[in-house]
Amino acid sequence: MLDPGPRGPSAAIRAAGGEAGSATGEFAGSLEGVWSVDSSGVGPAVIPGATACADAATLRDVREVLLLCWRDTGHPQGGGSERYLEQVGAELAARGVKVTLRTARYAGAARRERIDGIEISRAGGRYTVYPRALAAMLFGRLGFGPLREVRPDAVIDTQNGIPFFARAVTRAPAVVLVHHGHREQWPVAGHWVGRVGWWIESRLSPWAHRRNQYLTVSLPSAEELASLGVERSRIAVVRNGAEPVPAHVPTGAAQTRTAHPSIVVLSRLVPHKQIEDALAVVAALRSRHPGLHLDVIGGGWWAENLKLRAHQLHIAGSVTFHGHVDEARKHELLSRAWVHVLPSRKEGWGLAVIEAAQHGVATVGYRSSRGLTDSIVDGVTGVLVDDSEQLSEAVGELLATAETRTVMGEKARARAREFSWELTANGVHEVLSAVARGEYVSGLVAPRVPDVE
Repeated sequence: MLDPGPRGPSAAIRAAGGEAGSATGEFAGSLEGVWSVDSSGVGPAVIPGATACADAATLRDVREVLLLCWRDTGHPQGGGSERYLEQVGAELAARGVKVTLRTARYAGAARRERIDGIEISRAGGRYTVYPRALAAMLFGRLGFGPLREVRPDAVIDTQNGIPFFARAVTRAPAVVLVHHGHREQWPVAGHWVGRVGWWIESRLSPWAHRRNQYLTVSLPSAEELASLGVERSRIAVVRNGAEPVPAHVPTGAAQTRTAHPSIVVLSRLVPHKQIEDALAVVAALRSRHPGLHLDVIGGGWWAENLKLRAHQLHIAGSVTFHGHVDEARKHELLSRAWVHVLPSRKEGWGLAVIEAAQHGVATVGYRSSRGLTDSIVDGVTGVLVDDSEQLSEAVGELLATAETRTVMGEKARARAREFSWELTANGVHEVLSAVARGEYVSGLVAPRVPDVE
């Protein structure tokens, strides 16, 4: 058994079925609501003091919501951030809340359309989406333009590096939604753009929103916001949900797994996702695991670079790039895998972790990504590592040890059952309701489904 040290993959894998850590730290402690491991090895525990969802009567004070985001899920570069917002929006719309989403327009997209009960208004590109949204909101207050009929009780201002600064033009209270910080991603935009972008994100935005409610998706992201000076009393955490596996797709089990060792990656193909590290895992392990194959699910502008890298590593025949696929195909590929790898440099939560877990597939990812320290219970539902060498070691051990792989996968599946978009929407609804009443919400919001009599 490999033994790279107490923080290495072997130590974590040996913990499978026993005790394991979770997202901790100063902020997690202040939340008074964390994920803990029960005697079965995995299970939810919300310590008293975490915010629970209010009853239906309290939530009626939110009748209309405006969502601001630089992209929607139909955008070629749309990802988990957009999915979170739209899933919550669809749930709210189903409850009778009027929901409008203002976002950028892209090739082939309609200026206006209605999807899942959400009225979508599109205009602007990657950078112009921000001023055009503010202009539309301002003119809408005066009775002109595409948002002239929008009178929200609350606005969700999604900050993907840069916020919309919605409070500058609206009287409605704003909730700033932040999935994670972008310090590690700004350099990709170039030296000066990166420096200005990080200044806006780390200095200007916290100051401009010093009286606004913040919403984020994981304990590490909340801790990151606090490190930028956002008061803890204004940071609420509502974790991601997950959609059920399509009814006609078998969930992962012994009979769905490939006969050969197989790894899957579910991710957008952009530089900060570091899919190159997954390719390096295949190159390092295929001599020890004959027939090893990697399925890469997802698309993005970095795809051709990754295909070139696979050729350079002489593993092109061992990798399949599936590109964008529908939900059924995605879950079919996940159900076949032995191990899921998520080598991202930064994650707010890691929705792919839960989607793989729905099929009993454990995830190996980087501790430094921050968000994965919340979505993965280290040594129980997956393994957290510190570098690419440990990534290969951890994946290799799981491929070689069927019993450990199965136990860890089943505990991941058990945890995945705790997440749904209904619960996530309950939590966000609670935050919006509090903001509409002029209150703040802090800590881990622990939504509960009302008892059925």
